[in-house]
Parts: sequence; C-alpha cells; structure tokens
Amino acid sequence: MDAFVKFTNQSQGRDRIFRATQYACALSIYLLRNNCEKKDLVAKLKSLETTMSAGRKSNINRALYFICDNALWARSVGLIRDIDKERWSLNASRCYFFSLIMNLTRDVYVILQLMSQKVRDKHFRQKMDAHLNESPEVADVVVPQLDAFLFLLLESLKSQPAVAWDTLKNICDLFIPLDRLGIYQSNAGVVGFCGLVSSVIGIITLVQPTFKIKP
Repeated sequence: MDAFVKFTNQSQGRDRIFRATQYACALSIYLLRNNCEKKDLVAKLKSLETTMSAGRKSNINRALYFICDNALWARSVGLIRDIDKERWSLNASRCYFFSLIMNLTRDVYVILQLMSQKVRDKHFRQKMDAHLNESPEVADVVVPQLDAFLFLLLESLKSQPAVAWDTLKNICDLFIPLDRLGIYQSNAGVVGFCGLVSSVIGIITLVQPTFKIKP
C-alpha cells in the first residue's frame, strides 16, 4: 500500500495511471460498441475517458508536443476558447509522431550496438554455433542467416531488457499518431489496446527504474 501511495504521489505516476485508464476505456468502448444492452456503461466509459484525457498533465519531455497538448487541455477545460481544436490536435500528433520516430531511431541504434558487441564475444559465437547446429532441420525451413540474425537480436534484447521495453513501448505508441494523422488507419480498438500496453509498460518502468532505458 505504501508503495502505491508513493507511486501515485509522483506526477509521472498519476499521469501514467490516468493514461492507462483512458486507453482502457477506449478499448472497452470499442469492444462494447455494438452491445445495445451496455449503452449506459458505454456512456459512462466515454465520460471517464474524456475526464482522464482532460485531467492528465503532460510531462513528456518534448517541448513542441508539450505546448500543443497543454493548449488542447486549456481548450477542453474552457481556459482558452478562440483556438482551432482540430488544427492543434493534428499539430500535437505530428510532434508526437516525430518524437517517437526519434526515440525508435535511438532504440535501433542501441540494439545495433548491442548486437555488434555480442558478435565480438567469443562465448556468444560458440553459443550461436551450438544453437544453429542443434536443429539442422531448421535450415530446411528457415534461411540460416535469418535464424542467426533473429537469435542474435533476441539474445541482445535479453541482455538489456530496458531496451526491449522501450522499443515495445514506442512501437505501441506509434499506432496512435499514425491513426490520427491518417498515415496508417487502424481502428479505435487497436489504438486503445496499443495505448493501454504502452501505459502499462510506462508504469512498470516507473516502478522498476532498471527497466527504463538510460538517455
């Protein structure tokens, strides 16, 4: 209980709980959208989703997205009226999209560095050779080079879980602006699910700092 209180006392902790609740509501609304008997529940979930979205304090360390996100927040609570909500929402999504691209670029760079280190390790090369030789039938189905690459990738990610968590989080987050900008349109269910997964990972990395990638 003390750990939960300490977690919620942090602005980041509250923000991530609100975000997880917001996307859990979005996913639930999508799953219940055709259930006529749950109309009242859907209405309550929509209200809760709106409340969570408006109540979140964006603490993302991305200046442009921070400005757009907080302008939208001010518009939603009535502090600012003369603002084009759609335009600012699209601008926020564009900033969010580019920041995620930068984060994923960093993740790929770190992963490549880890893979390079693994390849130079004599013990790892022996482990890889043993893996490739223990299942010779795999060569008939999978290209040996691809099998070796996947083995190297998985072992590299296992050696640095923080990188794996961060990469998964950024990939999940990417579906949100992709859908909003019309680059890759999915549906509210996919966006809600990806947002929920990303939020849960965010909570995990906040509770366990060792799972958080270093800048």
